Amino acid sequence: MVGVGLRSPHIHQILSERPDIGWLEIHSENYFTVNSPARQQLRAIADHYPISCHGIGMSLGSADELDRQHLSQLKQLVNDINPIAVSDHLSWSSVDGRYFNDLLPLPYTEEALAHFCCKVEQVQDALGRQMLVENPSSYLSFNHSTIPEWEFLRAVQQRTGCGLLLDLNNIYVSSFNHDFDCQTYLDAVDPRTVKEIHLAGFTVKQFEQGEIWIDTHSKPVSEPVWQLYRQWVRQHFSKLGGVPTLIEWDLDIPALDVLLGEAEQAQQIIAKEAGNGISAA
Repeated sequence: MVGVGLRSPHIHQILSERPDIGWLEIHSENYFTVNSPARQQLRAIADHYPISCHGIGMSLGSADELDRQHLSQLKQLVNDINPIAVSDHLSWSSVDGRYFNDLLPLPYTEEALAHFCCKVEQVQDALGRQMLVENPSSYLSFNHSTIPEWEFLRAVQQRTGCGLLLDLNNIYVSSFNHDFDCQTYLDAVDPRTVKEIHLAGFTVKQFEQGEIWIDTHSKPVSEPVWQLYRQWVRQHFSKLGGVPTLIEWDLDIPALDVLLGEAEQAQQIIAKEAGNGISAA
């Protein structure tokens, strides 16, 4: 099934019109306050649509201890709406309890791997369920990294039993920024561990030092990312069945119909590439 990110400009329209959407994904932290209007609206929406909880504030890669209040609020939200998935990022965003407005890359070392896996296991133990870890987009790398990102991500999955949230736009953006081949990354991913796919748009920035691609989620999905999705569907859907696919759009948010049009394009790819009789759900 294909879904879209639930964003505040569209909430009233979704509640009143109940458009044909496979599922909706939220940013978990926006709904932590139990009796807030946002939480009440979410409960009403969850009566009609499957919901996925996508976190942006757990800072799993930080040297900080897990924020137990954050984890408790997430658990309350999960217990409240029973989402189809709970996810966060292969990244960090805090130092000594101070949070940055970004999802920053890790050094890919054995030490960082052990630390990140410990955090994932703590979250899964607390929630009593599997979580998904999303591959990041990044704009710098560490000279002392010793493990390619795709091998690091695979090791996290193997050691913790977590699932993967495969963001194809992030792979494409990072492949340009770090000069690697998308196929090398995808070949390292066990498709059986992928429980969700993200598709989004990006922005090209020009600086004196050169060009960089930014994962802004502010544009339609690019044709090269659609091509990666076609390839994924062609190779894996007929063998493994469908994986929930999401259209992400977080900045310069358009009318809901635009998002639904992107979702329909993904649905058409599934219908064409997966073959007759293969469900998208």
